[in-house]
Amino acid sequence: MDVSSELSSIKGIGEKTKQNFNLFGIFNVMDLLLHFPRSYENISKPKQISEAVDNEKILIHVQVIDICRDVRTQNNKVITTIVFSDGETEFKAKWFNQPYMKNKFEIDKEITLLGMVKLYRNEKILSNPVEVIKESISSKKINSIYPLRSGITNGIISKSINTILETTIIAENLPKWLIDKYKLCSLNDAIKDIHNPTSSAGLIAAKRRLKFQELFTYSLKVLMLKDYINKDNNGISFFIAKEMQELKENLPFLLTGAQSRVVREILLDQKKKVSMNRLVQGDVGSGKTMVAIISMFNVVKNGYQAALMAPTEILAFQHLEEVTKVLKNFDLRIAILSGSLTAKEKKLVKERLKLGEIDILIGTHAMLEDNVEFSNLGMVVTDEQHRFGVMQRSKLFNKGNNVDILVMTATPIPRTLALYLYGDLEVSIIDELPPGRQKIDTSYINKNQKSKAYLFALEEIRKGHQVYIVCPLVEESEELSITSVEENYKVLKEEYFKDYTVEILHGKMPPKVKNDIMNRFKAEEIKVLISTTVIEVGVNVPNASLMIIENAERFGLAQLHQLRGRVGRGSSKSYCILLADIKSTVTKKRMEIMQKSNDGFYISEEDLKIRGSGEIFGYRQSGEDGFILSDIVQDVNILKIANQEAKALLKSNLQEDIRVKDEIMNKIQRSSKYICFN
Repeated sequence: MDVSSELSSIKGIGEKTKQNFNLFGIFNVMDLLLHFPRSYENISKPKQISEAVDNEKILIHVQVIDICRDVRTQNNKVITTIVFSDGETEFKAKWFNQPYMKNKFEIDKEITLLGMVKLYRNEKILSNPVEVIKESISSKKINSIYPLRSGITNGIISKSINTILETTIIAENLPKWLIDKYKLCSLNDAIKDIHNPTSSAGLIAAKRRLKFQELFTYSLKVLMLKDYINKDNNGISFFIAKEMQELKENLPFLLTGAQSRVVREILLDQKKKVSMNRLVQGDVGSGKTMVAIISMFNVVKNGYQAALMAPTEILAFQHLEEVTKVLKNFDLRIAILSGSLTAKEKKLVKERLKLGEIDILIGTHAMLEDNVEFSNLGMVVTDEQHRFGVMQRSKLFNKGNNVDILVMTATPIPRTLALYLYGDLEVSIIDELPPGRQKIDTSYINKNQKSKAYLFALEEIRKGHQVYIVCPLVEESEELSITSVEENYKVLKEEYFKDYTVEILHGKMPPKVKNDIMNRFKAEEIKVLISTTVIEVGVNVPNASLMIIENAERFGLAQLHQLRGRVGRGSSKSYCILLADIKSTVTKKRMEIMQKSNDGFYISEEDLKIRGSGEIFGYRQSGEDGFILSDIVQDVNILKIANQEAKALLKSNLQEDIRVKDEIMNKIQRSSKYICFN
């Protein structure tokens, strides 16, 4: 089977299942093969329900007896109940907030389930079980558990992947000398063993190969981008605009010493006849955006266009507001391009951009589309770079002719790691905060005492201030016991904030709804905003004085610091309360670090020691950074070797190496991931 084939070519996948996979970001055979298990269960012998004890995870062969009507609880949870028989005993299985599960079973159908036994009122029930393919159990001891979403069960994923693996041989795409040198297993074996491991050793070997593949490909891409930029790099030489002094005099505040130093470094880069390729690191609130505005202003005054790309619409609109405000006296044409614009509005922006009637374009990833054409692009700024990655950086570079690139991140990265991650970039650091920036008073309490936090929130609201409450999930998960936005909204609105306007905000909302809610929060119409981490990056509401973070133990410290940075932006004393399930010394230590320091660089270094980079960036499972398995800190030794061998491959004149390099690069140009194959 060709890995580029559509999902409909897989036996058993109909139109509805295909649509559900598409919503998961899975569109073809390769996408499905790269949907790796999130965990593994070493449970091979099925049990009867009568043999199981409370809190034991079991494998059980069952027959569907009855599908009950859903029940909605007082706190608005939906409980789906199905009655099964294991041939000896009838028992119930329950799913929480997964009403679609009842559509996955048919009366009298025989299946195999994997789930946790819970004792409830002297009755054994199976909690949130997943379907396991019966045929796979006898051939292996380790069962794969996949990330799921509505309409997609573990059984569907497992069965579909097994169908692919039965008819597909994945061609090797690394040089033989490289595989032999590091004793890597074949790519075909790695893909098979990560989905269907028969031993722990086989699973470890598969992960090692795939991590090497990711980090090698990433390093190759970074190094080739650097070579591409430096090769025949007749970049644009920008003089320092005569209006620069006037701009500095019109700024709302004096630049800090660190901001001034970084601006000088950028202006020196802009004067050179080679393209600038610079990373600016700065703590939350250090004034990176102002540095970017000054840099873009200089480019525009040289007769060129500038673009600023943000990771979220909320931040893009905030940038639009700030850029317009700072440059209001200079008659510049500033526009935004984002997903929430109407088709007519987008068309008009694109037409004006191509005609050179826009000086500064601000937007989201919509700017990466092929039909977005600039008349005379001179500079691209990307905000919060770890949300985009090297491939997007390459695509932006090609929007113009040897344009200057400025990358901004508020996540401090150690220089040794930055060398590998941003090998194509020079690094500037803004290591000073503007005077008057509020120190945020941070405390942590056990989550079973959360009422104290919400009573304190009421005090802040009565003083005329506003409150953020951040939760890690959108929908309630009974199994994980993580507080969700929707669940928290119902409880808090009724119990604490019934006299005030409370709204929820999360990434699944339409862009226009999100923007409307943020505008109302800025206008102080909303007193309490219950949100996911969508507010993590750059959101600026000076009247917000309190940040409460639910399940704080689920976040990396650097991400907690980012979230905390949403308050303390006005003149009022500001606070951050971390609600955590403090069961371990590690969790307590992490909370103490947050309580002790407001220094993002110190916090990031401590976070690196305790957790991996994927946790630090805060969305380990999402793959937004292009990595599926690799953790750039925990796997730093693999990263170093991969980087070293990528350099060797680029220098090699061997025919096989040239072929491999070309094949890999052709594949990753068409993919957002660093594991690609035939």
